[in-house]
Amino acid sequence: MGQTESKSSGGEDRILTIPNAMSLFRILLIPLIVWLYKVRHQYRSTVLVLLVSGATDLLDGWVARRFHMVSNIGKVLDPIADKLTQGALLLSIMTERPRMLVLVLVMIIKETIMIVTGMRVLKKTGKPYSAKWHGKVTTFLLDFTVIIHVLWRAIPVWLSTVLIAVCTGFMIYSLVEYYLQNQKISRSGFIDG
Repeated sequence: MGQTESKSSGGEDRILTIPNAMSLFRILLIPLIVWLYKVRHQYRSTVLVLLVSGATDLLDGWVARRFHMVSNIGKVLDPIADKLTQGALLLSIMTERPRMLVLVLVMIIKETIMIVTGMRVLKKTGKPYSAKWHGKVTTFLLDFTVIIHVLWRAIPVWLSTVLIAVCTGFMIYSLVEYYLQNQKISRSGFIDG
């Protein structure tokens, strides 16, 4: 979500922007989220902070587009904040629900491949790539799966397994789509849309 979907009319090299500050704020919330979940066992508070983090994720993209504050660093910082938040919470949940290991492993593989191919795109074009619809759906599914597991402590194993499977499947689909997109950009040097 956030800044990764927008285009800029200038100032793409700016670092000190309100949207970038919001992305940094989301990163700073991660220790609080993990502390509330793992140490305090305050699951509703954990979700409340996650919702604040998600709201700033949506807001930073809107502010960036509306006030022409889109920056290349924001296009990178925004998804990093997403992945760090998701990864920290997935690892925390995995200590209680080992089935989450599948999501953690697929996420690590996906993000490693995304970093490698994304760096090729950045080297070739000088610009980071933007998120696509399948990436946004994957983020939504992952966030939904995590929130359900945080709030519903007695979630039935079958439902947990279905949520994890759907999320994993879409994560793999998104990885393939991004990989193909990045390979095409690496060959042509052109970022479309």
